[in-house]
Amino acid sequence: MTESAISKEEVKHIADLAKLPLSGADVDKIAGELSDTISHINILAELNQRIGNLSETSQVSGLKDVFREDVLQPERNLSQQQALSNGKDTHDGYFVVKRILG
Repeated sequence: MTESAISKEEVKHIADLAKLPLSGADVDKIAGELSDTISHINILAELNQRIGNLSETSQVSGLKDVFREDVLQPERNLSQQQALSNGKDTHDGYFVVKRILG
């Protein structure tokens, strides 16, 4: 891993290119922050090189979803009359409920 420090002159040059007015304190602060950022990026790049041969995983448990085929089972279906048979109030093949909106 190589340590990459950004100099104050480089920060001033970048600020001039971006037309950003920076004070002396800002230059010092930004130089340190940019150096830290580049250092972190270098760590991530090194890590990526070390694990580059690993395949991506979306889950590691090995469990799989179990699905059943979605088929119509007529013996389990209710007729409209059977479905409405336990309703308190029905009208023209529908359940009648109290209004909930004013």
